[in-house]
Amino acid sequence: MSAHDNLGFAPKEDAPIPYMQRIRDYYLALGYPTPYRWAHYAEAPFQPLEKPLAQCRVALITTAAPYQPSKGDQGPGAPYNAAAKFYAVYSGESAVDHDLRISHLAIDRAHTTGEDANTWFPLAQLRRCAAVGRIGEVAPHFHGMPTNRSHRTTLEKDCPELLARCREDRVDAAILVAN
Repeated sequence: MSAHDNLGFAPKEDAPIPYMQRIRDYYLALGYPTPYRWAHYAEAPFQPLEKPLAQCRVALITTAAPYQPSKGDQGPGAPYNAAAKFYAVYSGESAVDHDLRISHLAIDRAHTTGEDANTWFPLAQLRRCAAVGRIGEVAPHFHGMPTNRSHRTTLEKDCPELLARCREDRVDAAILVAN
């Protein structure tokens, strides 16, 4: 029995997207001792909304990182920059704009850039949805979720912290923007 078997993952052959082998190979090339195992679950603990979306308080959860000037190039066309990673859940006020970046993430830089922040941090759009009644309101805080490549840390530390923050803000629904 592997360390992953007790986490509830779906069988590894139950993979919906065939490019995952490329990701596993990439992690091996980075020097990790075992291939990356995608966190793909047979069942997810999602549930229906208890009230209409137009009455819900909605939180935004992102894997984008706060800009850190001392951590090297993090601009829209920056190469991968591991120095810009973060390793703990963070929160910011939803009523103000923030300078978040995605240079710490392994995106396909040959075919895309990080120029349009609305694609990976749509807080302004969420505010517009609240203004026109599409959602009830934006939660007081948005939250950043680390991408530290550890399933166990994500499940045992980061997810409970994120859930506590959402509960503190009395969130009805969350939009997860994994980059």
